[in-house]
Amino acid sequence: MTILIPYASLEASAWKNGGGSTTEIAISPPLAGLDTFDWRISLATIASSGPFSVFAGIDRTLALVDGPGVTLDIDGDSRFVLGDDDPVLEFAGEAQVIATVGERPTTDFNVMTRRARCSHQLGKRSLSGTSGFATRADVTILFLAEGDSLEVSGDDERIGMVRYDAVLFEGESIWTLEAGQATIFIVDIYFHED
Repeated sequence: MTILIPYASLEASAWKNGGGSTTEIAISPPLAGLDTFDWRISLATIASSGPFSVFAGIDRTLALVDGPGVTLDIDGDSRFVLGDDDPVLEFAGEAQVIATVGERPTTDFNVMTRRARCSHQLGKRSLSGTSGFATRADVTILFLAEGDSLEVSGDDERIGMVRYDAVLFEGESIWTLEAGQATIFIVDIYFHED
């Protein structure tokens, strides 16, 4: 199964602490809440400094999408600057994380998986012209992080994407990607065997 998730169809919701907003791209199971999801993919805009919400039992990965970045203090003993030099951070959802933003907001791609049920890997790829793309995980999400457009085509399907659109793939399949210039994030989600 392949599903296009147009960014234009999504709605942002404000954080409880007022420090930013989140736009949910995909969640499983469908209609799950923040306490019941197996995995969740979202875009987060951090507009002011403050603490992250705690998600016990969740593994998280953040990737910078837009803006100058953010400084993250984790459990009071380590500091990480999510920016152009280090654009990806993995951390445990139960960690105490304090975000410090500068003069401009930052937008981050956020992957969360429930440790007891599944795991994830996030990859980043630059595209120019035509290239191949193979899915191998239980679920794969392709996200257009930079670039005006991307075309994803298979044997009997052609999907047009614009910036911040995503495509969800289930199972193994082979595709062709075509873009003038683009950056994509690829999230592979693997469910643990029961």
